[in-house]
Amino acid sequence: ATKIPFRLNENQALLTFEDEEVAQRLTRMSRHCVNLDNRTANVTVKPFELDVGFLFELHITISGKKIRVSEIPELPIPKNWMRDKLELNFYKTEQAPGGGEIQDVTYTPGSGTAVITFLKPGASNKFVGHAKYPFYVEGTWFNLSVSPHFNFHLGKFQPYCRVSRKTILLKGIPEVEEDEESVQDMIEIHFQKPSNGGGEIEKIKYISRGTAYVCFEE
Repeated sequence: ATKIPFRLNENQALLTFEDEEVAQRLTRMSRHCVNLDNRTANVTVKPFELDVGFLFELHITISGKKIRVSEIPELPIPKNWMRDKLELNFYKTEQAPGGGEIQDVTYTPGSGTAVITFLKPGASNKFVGHAKYPFYVEGTWFNLSVSPHFNFHLGKFQPYCRVSRKTILLKGIPEVEEDEESVQDMIEIHFQKPSNGGGEIEKIKYISRGTAYVCFEE
């Protein structure tokens, strides 16, 4: 089970019921009059939001204009020279057909990788099935690794809150003279009574001063 921390502020309480229908019913009632010894307190019941996350759709497409090249050898030549040699090599070679006119070469020295962007859409399809591609530089033949370039797009991005089905959050509990444990007992008695819409309580935590972090397992 995943332990989820929750910050409980002063004059708040968390109640977890055995039956989730009890928690749902109390939440729908929203406001409750709780007898705290010599006074009646109007408290508010809120849904207990466990955490906040995000929902989204991830769309992945294979670029028709770009390829990713790796295993480029580290040679003692300037960066722009290597970039030019990559452009000439992938434009056309004697050993294998190239992709045609090249729009851009993004070469990263030290990583041994580059992204080749061709001018015409669909040019990268010529390299499908070619895991290795010959590369002639500085009098030596090398085999470069060629792979598709993927485009990633996030769609329908929206936040969401996961709400507990069995736990409620009480807010607006007034300060009283009784100690924290006594007030917690009075809250528990009120919300256990079926006449108040309550039911059997598994756990309860009340904070009268400061804050506390409570861990719940979901």
